[in-house]
Amino acid sequence: MKKLNRIPKLSKATEITWWTCRALLFIWGVWGMLHGYTSEFVQATFAIIFTHLWDMFQLFGGKSFITKYPAYMQTMLNCFICFACVIGTTLNSRTDFTGIDIPEHIFAGYLACTGSFILIEIIQGEKHPIKISAQALFSIGFSVMLLVGWEFYEFTMDRLYGFVMQHGQVPYGTGLTDTMIDLILGSGGALAAMFVEAFRRVGLIGGKNRHALREKYKKEREEFKREKELKYKNAQNGECV
Repeated sequence: MKKLNRIPKLSKATEITWWTCRALLFIWGVWGMLHGYTSEFVQATFAIIFTHLWDMFQLFGGKSFITKYPAYMQTMLNCFICFACVIGTTLNSRTDFTGIDIPEHIFAGYLACTGSFILIEIIQGEKHPIKISAQALFSIGFSVMLLVGWEFYEFTMDRLYGFVMQHGQVPYGTGLTDTMIDLILGSGGALAAMFVEAFRRVGLIGGKNRHALREKYKKEREEFKREKELKYKNAQNGECV
């Protein structure tokens, strides 16, 4: 029988944040079920499962790159899930206030792009570093793909089960408008995350580590350049690289 991996120890602040989000989701789901909102209990159940993604990565990821995902990404995800469910869903289902969608989709885009930036960095590894510009292009492209996938999900749920996730049932009416606004907001958040992550890695932002990051990035660029020159010379000499 395969032995499960040991979950790395987290800081107290991280653990408190995670369990607070889970507790709020549980209370919200039970309250909804007791008041006739069974769908909210189901939503809360799946949301709580998603707050354990990082733990599942560590347990079942084995030697996969997925175990290298930083815990702070789960913290961002948990805060987003908690905010979207407890506050966003409650306001959307019980009030006429729809402005809550604006921060939700901006945050979703930011979260998706940040995760994508880290994803390609982990996959490539230290032995095969990827240029910051390539990371940025991958992150913005992959995150927008995720945002489009979510809109596919909303459209499918509306058509199959009669939901109003897109706030309209007319193909070219309010549903289309809602979809486009969601994509614009999410893409804006993703674009912001792309610049923040890129600037942080080259040392333009980052506080105390700014100078160290600049030197590290400069060294990586020089090594990358030397490696390319060496491969080119070997190819010119007919040697196998």
